[in-house]
Amino acid sequence: MTAGTTAPEEYVSDPGERRREQRGWYFYDFACSVYSTSVLTVFLGPYLTSVARAAADAEGFVHPLGVPVRAGSLFAYTVSASIVVAVLLMPLVGAVADRTGRKKPLLAASAYLGATATACMFFLAGERYLLGAFLLIVANASLSVSMVLYNAYLPQISEPDERDTVSSRGWAFGYTSGALVLVLNLVLYSGHDSFGLTEGEAVRLCLASAGLWWGAFTLVPLRRLRDRRTGGGTGNTGRADGGAVGGGWRQLRETLRDMRRHPKTLAFLLAYLVYNDGVQTVISQASVFGSEELGLEQTTLITAVLLVQVLAVAGALGMGRLARSYGAKRTILGSLVVWTLILVAGYFLPAGAPVFFYCLAAAIGLVLGGSQALSRSLFSHLVPRGKEAEYFSAYEMSDRGLSWLGPLVFGLAYQVTGSYRDAIISLVIFFVLGSVLLARVPVRQAVLDAGNPIPDRV
Repeated sequence: MTAGTTAPEEYVSDPGERRREQRGWYFYDFACSVYSTSVLTVFLGPYLTSVARAAADAEGFVHPLGVPVRAGSLFAYTVSASIVVAVLLMPLVGAVADRTGRKKPLLAASAYLGATATACMFFLAGERYLLGAFLLIVANASLSVSMVLYNAYLPQISEPDERDTVSSRGWAFGYTSGALVLVLNLVLYSGHDSFGLTEGEAVRLCLASAGLWWGAFTLVPLRRLRDRRTGGGTGNTGRADGGAVGGGWRQLRETLRDMRRHPKTLAFLLAYLVYNDGVQTVISQASVFGSEELGLEQTTLITAVLLVQVLAVAGALGMGRLARSYGAKRTILGSLVVWTLILVAGYFLPAGAPVFFYCLAAAIGLVLGGSQALSRSLFSHLVPRGKEAEYFSAYEMSDRGLSWLGPLVFGLAYQVTGSYRDAIISLVIFFVLGSVLLARVPVRQAVLDAGNPIPDRV
């Protein structure tokens, strides 16, 4: 479709068509969540740390680009670097998507770039820590870009009063796939000898299989989701000067100016940036904390994360129901209190005691999916019509793109103190400050200011 040839087609009005697209939409969570679970949360942190330690000097440092980095901090620093790359890409991609009305090709490109980088982690062996860092940067940045486009479909394929439910079901699909693949990973890893594999080969197969899964199930949303024009973006003028990329940068500048006219939406983004920085850091660094500080076996870590995935499905759906009774904002605030208690308990966890680690994993599972799903659906009410991809690029920058401070603080704390306990307790401030900022956001007025109908409970 070219600009000016078709009337704007913003939302799916037919219930049957809307449900069909929603089911297809769920499957991108089903596809890409395996990367977040198997790669980022379970296997890559401890494995990349071991590869870096194999390449380290006598004092335990590696020297990428001549910079001395403690091997135990490399993974956290690389996660931060990947997010910086994502920050540079996400606003541009969001602006181009809204200007051209073609989110699906951009979703396909970013998803398959990330899936390919993940599959190539099979070649991460020996002392190739630089290869591992590069692939992590590409995969993590690609995931962030793809999530901008994926999330931007939510307000187009769901009515205002059903977004909490639709968003929660998407997260539930993701955690279901994460649990399923982790079971397969557990079988392969724990029985690697019977399969004729070394422990390292088993880990590399688990990493690569996540990329294959991501690529395979991305086909479902690409078949079911539709590109449609929106009426509110600056890109619908049909200007061809400068091409899509140049127009994307112009539209991005317009978006930044436009967002200043919605200060309450920006206030929510600031709160989300802060508390979600803590969430993302806990997710990415939990396995390193468990293996390096608590001395837990890889099998224990896998089963603990599997427990998180199983309970996160129930948690996402359960918190979605709580939101229908108490509102998304109050439910999220309650989950942040639980997150704070989890971190305090984690600081005092005894080493070599998997039972206590499992209890902590269960608590994380109950609040993880719900806090993320409800934050996404709440933000969807604060987005002006026709600017979904642009605004969700800002949201994704808060979700993944600006969640670099937590891993950086975590890595610096370990580099300075040599203790992961000191690193984990530093994350409490993100949840406390995020709660205070969120409590101050007048959500109903923010929805009105964005020009959207107010749902029964927010």
